Amino acid sequence: MYMMEVNRVLRPGGYWVLSGPPINWKNNYHAWQRTEVDLEAEQAKIEATAKLLCWEKISEMDEIAIWRKRVDANSCTVKQEENPVSMCTLKDADDVWYKKMEVCINHFPESYNAVDLKPFPERLTAIPPRIATNTIQEMSSESYMEDIKLWKNYVAAYKQVNKYIDSGRYRNIMDMNAGVGSFAAAIESPKLWVMNVVPTISEKSTLGIVYERGLIGIYHDWCEAFSTYPRTYDLIHANGVFSLYKDKCKMEDILLEMDRILRPEGSVIIRDDVDMVVKIKKMAKGMRWNSKFIDNVVGSSNSTKVLFVVKQYWVGGSKKTAER
Repeated sequence: MYMMEVNRVLRPGGYWVLSGPPINWKNNYHAWQRTEVDLEAEQAKIEATAKLLCWEKISEMDEIAIWRKRVDANSCTVKQEENPVSMCTLKDADDVWYKKMEVCINHFPESYNAVDLKPFPERLTAIPPRIATNTIQEMSSESYMEDIKLWKNYVAAYKQVNKYIDSGRYRNIMDMNAGVGSFAAAIESPKLWVMNVVPTISEKSTLGIVYERGLIGIYHDWCEAFSTYPRTYDLIHANGVFSLYKDKCKMEDILLEMDRILRPEGSVIIRDDVDMVVKIKKMAKGMRWNSKFIDNVVGSSNSTKVLFVVKQYWVGGSKKTAER
């Protein structure tokens, strides 16, 4: 089941690296305090499962072995009727939130061609396979390119207001409602990385597109705590998050979770409906956040506003104004 789950999340042509037991068991079974028979059987099972999954073994050296997932649908030598493991009945392999794992092999995306994936950073703006094959409803190549252009303009405007974005001050960044990852693509720099969060209640499941662009991401329900340490992120971007969750959970709960994962002197950029942003600004004062509207930010309008926030560095009853 473990290897089948690896197969599900691994892109065609991707690699699986196994380091440690049982690889090179002949030389290490004494140190591992296991029998030769046990380790040999374990590696034989891994080799057999890899064959059923149509993985090609690329290399084995010392305690490291590397397999590669097949590149296309026709590169498997194991016929389906000869495979004792059944294919998964679930039609949508992306539909995995709160789902139980099954002992089955996912169908290979017939229209997917790994050769078409551009090297990074070209992959950031190339048309992802899920869009090229119309996997995401109501999202065409044209609308995808428009989204890229839109967020380039937004991020350029953000940088005019917050001069620290390109300075290296913000290393760990989160986009709370990432969409197809265009904010992360527009802000991309060797000085930083972005965790792209796709809310589980979003109308479109876009996390696969985020990964096809060479970015990293995760599903999350913002009515729950985010699985990370306090003070993890330097900058948080929240686009339409509060409007999305207005009928699901309390605004203050989401704000307090943002405060928990934001480091002192970290920043938040909130883009949302004007009524939401006005309420957030009032709450931000009680949280000892410094906040301000910028009326001339690209994309802001009478119905949409952008709020820039800096979390202050304070302890107990005292406080120290954050650097701007």
